Amino acid sequence: MAAAGFLLAPQPAAADTPWLDVSEDRYASFSVPAAYVQEHVGQVSQVVVEGNFGPSAAWAEFGLTRRGDVWSGVLGPLKPGLYQYQVTGDDTKSLKDPTNATGVASEPLWSTFLVPGASAGRLADVPQGTGGDVAPLTYRTRQGERTALVWTPPGYPAKSAERYPVLYLRSGDGAAATDWLDLGRAKQIFDNLSAEGAMEPMLVVLGDGSGAADDNDLTDLRKAVADSYRVHRDPAHQAVAGVAEGGTQALRAALTGPARFGYVGSFSGLPTGNVSLENAKAANRNLRLLRLYTGNVTDPAYNATYRLTKELRRSGVRFEFDGVNPDGGGNWTTWQENLVDFVPRLFREVSEHGPSAGHRPLTGEFVPPPAGTTPTPFVTRDGFVTFETTTDHPEAEHVTVWANIAPGGSWLRVPLSRQGDRWRATVGPLDPWFYYYRFIVDRVAVKDVSNPTRVTSEPMWSTFLVPGKEARLLSDVPAGQGGEVTSLTYRSTVANQDRTALVWTPPGYDPDRAQPYPVLYLQHGSGQSYTDWVEMGRAKQILDHQFLDGDLVPMVVVMGNGNVPNFNQELLGNIMPAARARYHISTDPAQQAIAGLSMGGGHAFGVLKAYPGEFAYVAAFSAGFGSGTGVDAAAINDGTKLLRLYVGDRTDFVYPSFMASLSTLDSLGIRYEFDGVTPGPHGWDVWQKNLIDLAPRLFKR
Repeated sequence: MAAAGFLLAPQPAAADTPWLDVSEDRYASFSVPAAYVQEHVGQVSQVVVEGNFGPSAAWAEFGLTRRGDVWSGVLGPLKPGLYQYQVTGDDTKSLKDPTNATGVASEPLWSTFLVPGASAGRLADVPQGTGGDVAPLTYRTRQGERTALVWTPPGYPAKSAERYPVLYLRSGDGAAATDWLDLGRAKQIFDNLSAEGAMEPMLVVLGDGSGAADDNDLTDLRKAVADSYRVHRDPAHQAVAGVAEGGTQALRAALTGPARFGYVGSFSGLPTGNVSLENAKAANRNLRLLRLYTGNVTDPAYNATYRLTKELRRSGVRFEFDGVNPDGGGNWTTWQENLVDFVPRLFREVSEHGPSAGHRPLTGEFVPPPAGTTPTPFVTRDGFVTFETTTDHPEAEHVTVWANIAPGGSWLRVPLSRQGDRWRATVGPLDPWFYYYRFIVDRVAVKDVSNPTRVTSEPMWSTFLVPGKEARLLSDVPAGQGGEVTSLTYRSTVANQDRTALVWTPPGYDPDRAQPYPVLYLQHGSGQSYTDWVEMGRAKQILDHQFLDGDLVPMVVVMGNGNVPNFNQELLGNIMPAARARYHISTDPAQQAIAGLSMGGGHAFGVLKAYPGEFAYVAAFSAGFGSGTGVDAAAINDGTKLLRLYVGDRTDFVYPSFMASLSTLDSLGIRYEFDGVTPGPHGWDVWQKNLIDLAPRLFKR
């Protein structure tokens, strides 16, 4: 993101200093020593943290910034839940965080961390000594010796000869039994459900998944469990469930062959083919529960689950469907929720058989347009976005889409998959809002040339809008109802060249009316230009809507070019005289306002200090006040009707200097309003919201 501000300079991280810190308000701060990266993977030009940070807990890359001896970045606030990550340089050089003792047995470079919260309560550890136990079980199969893991409930083994029901929980193809512990948090889920009395006392056997051959393995495992533990052997006291291929295996156990299980759950499992009439009758006769689960359209099993539900209805097989999880894909975050829903239904009578709260019907398959048939991105009404490259990258090895899709509008890179001669990915759901993106092809930024939108100051960017109530002010008003944006050419004596400003005039603008219009001078940030408030800030759309809503005093908004060494001189000597000559605007300080983002906010503060009272309304977005030396606080207070300040959250890198500015203003006795932290980084999501808040406050005091 190109914008001015005060860069933080983190102290070099010691070898044993944690690379990750998670705050109580759920921000993850990463600090990776550059020396460690170079020592272990060599010199790199970029470092990212890869993890399940994306929408629907999709795998995504969070880019770190090199500041001194540290690669660092702050991401959040994260939703409560379990996250896994690894550090990667230059797309392929990955390493584990050596300061994080957690691990994932099947992925040696991964570490994990838990973000606590009410919605993740069942993923937390129970008090020591109060949970169940997990022990390995080695058994023989036709393919050789294998190992499963067995969770036994608190109190097992009891002194009585009581036998326990058993759940066989399968991993996906190529995954490991340990994934249920490392990524699924299965032990914590069972421990918490057990402590709540929300599940029947049972054994849970965690096994890996190796495709269709695993059906025989499951038979061998059941025999080994029966030989080693006090469990019921009849189908009514046995359950099987699994994720992905493990879910497919569970479906085969339910719908083919003799009845072996009374309870079956499929978490993102795939269809097993047509169900014969004989097998359908056997399933209905023997199954006490067949429950299906799927994530949203980003889950590879979404369409397959739709086809499966149709087949089961056609065959007359009784089943339950948990509904589409609207915010989860085919991953462990979703499957944790599936497990929490499924286990309390086992070996007991339950009264609720419908979908989980908030889950949606599955009414059809998701089929984005065929490759090359539509400008990208393709946006569905519920916020799923399909990105697609052209055919220009046949030799590419690593392609991502970089966009403001992280919490608060921070930036993530989502990997694209090769599909024929293109690269594609579906991401979402995204909240209604304005988004911008570019492709990164083998670490080189590439414009989506299929998208006609453009950003003058950042030629590689493209934009799109996800419509919805929350994004109404960023959408276009009906044709002919909005204001006009015109170009104003002026001579810059500071830059010694002709320059351009963009000027918004309100609907019905009358250059001959008796009263001149109040005027807002709205400034951009560093690395940007006069076009950005229109192309990226959606200033026209915001002002159009607020005017039509009756929230805005009719005003003229001048967006000038602030890229000069002396902005005060440029503004007062060049931009303002040109605007006054062309537009019917007031010269009365009480009818003049100045605001800006980042560097532009610094410009607004500079004008306030040098010319107190010239602008009755002053606002700064993500900018620091700077030194108070020589500031005439009394003149500022006397001449300013509104001084309103804005900043993003701790992902906004000017946040520390901004908060220090508040102390400076307080010590000087300058009156101001602080809007409070705007959730989001040093980026347009924050600044759009700042303008939305500011504009209706102008010229009303």
